[in-house]
Amino acid sequence: MKKYKVGLVSLGCDKNRIDSEIMLGSMSENYEITNDPIEADIIIVNTCGFIEKAKEESINTILEMAEYKKKHNCKLLIATGCLTQRYGSELLELMPELDIILGVNDYFKMNIYIEQFIKDHKKIAKVDYSDENINQGNRIISTGKATAYLRIAEGCNNCCTYCIIPKIRGKYRSRTKESIVKEAKELADQGIKEVILIAQDTTRYGTDIYGEKKLHELMHDIAEIEGIEWIRVLYCYPEEIYSEMIEEMKNNDKICKYVDLPIQHISNSILRKMARKTTKQDIMDKIKLLRKEIPEIVLRTSLIVGFPGETEENFIELKNFVEEIKLDNLGVFTYSQEEGTPAAKMDNQVEEEVKERRRNEIMQVQHEVAEEINNLKVGNIYNVLIEGYNGREYIGRSFGMAPDVDGTILIKNADKLNVGDFIKVQITDRREYDLIGVVFNEPS
Repeated sequence: MKKYKVGLVSLGCDKNRIDSEIMLGSMSENYEITNDPIEADIIIVNTCGFIEKAKEESINTILEMAEYKKKHNCKLLIATGCLTQRYGSELLELMPELDIILGVNDYFKMNIYIEQFIKDHKKIAKVDYSDENINQGNRIISTGKATAYLRIAEGCNNCCTYCIIPKIRGKYRSRTKESIVKEAKELADQGIKEVILIAQDTTRYGTDIYGEKKLHELMHDIAEIEGIEWIRVLYCYPEEIYSEMIEEMKNNDKICKYVDLPIQHISNSILRKMARKTTKQDIMDKIKLLRKEIPEIVLRTSLIVGFPGETEENFIELKNFVEEIKLDNLGVFTYSQEEGTPAAKMDNQVEEEVKERRRNEIMQVQHEVAEEINNLKVGNIYNVLIEGYNGREYIGRSFGMAPDVDGTILIKNADKLNVGDFIKVQITDRREYDLIGVVFNEPS
């Protein structure tokens, strides 16, 4: 009997990407996986529902995939993920193009629901949520041959006033060290060289199941795995950074000297309104500490402009911070008024044009900072992970570049290189956010 072909579109964050990979892994025995929606008999859209723009992208993607039901092979259209968890069966009513809706932790039942629909052709909406489960299982890695994300915890307890994630993903819950290390070994066996540890807040890892922070022990254990060359850690809340974590990162050669600090703002009054559990002084102190203990460290952050009540004075304070502290990488988002969050009901909502102006101003400052930082890198030699070839030059990343967000290194005049190789590269020039280099040959 011919197998149905399944295609999947994954939207949103890297945690969502892992869910998509688990879905594909769970379906690979019973279905043929395809990247071509024209061929697909079944199309799955793993949605994002974090902010308004993400919701719009998810809805537009569902409608786009619905066209393949009209014109091509698709007989079954499924939506999963944060948007469906957030709106449930209401989405099924609003979008009759959909046949099945699942929430964020029923993926292991995907095959059952598909068979049920094929049998009786009745629409299905299953968005019951258990904040005990964590999606785990065999994955089909979608991030190339050398890099994979590794989820160490699910959910969030921070309850920031602008964020809907705790209502969608539940309370913070860590995976056991044993299960994470086992998965890291499986990834290494597949040829993965770089594992990227992710959670809503990685620095809190272990507090719920071990009674204390265990990220440093987890990093150490993963570093013991043969084949793993880089361990990268994302989403470290500044107030949760602790000495053992810094020491392990400082002294372990396999751990990238790279920290993502999602600080969101620097004004104490805005931080309080956001219900962030930190202060301007704490953030500044943590940045200084990280730079003192690990001089080569690369720091990234994300900021929100236009939060309710953000005055021009608050904004200038943030802008001055970006100019003075000179973080290596920076993402800026305009505040999104999300229903169901405390911030959505706050007074003094900021007009969209003001948000956009403030975002553009911060990005201009960061552009100048990035130019200054990248100028200093010309002449430096980096160990570079090769990720691909664009027809003219090889593309890679250094320890200071996370995938998709921090730029790349373009390697000129190189002989045959293989994806997954680590090559010494000397930087010869820079572009806006990318670097240009040549293979460095050690003097004989």
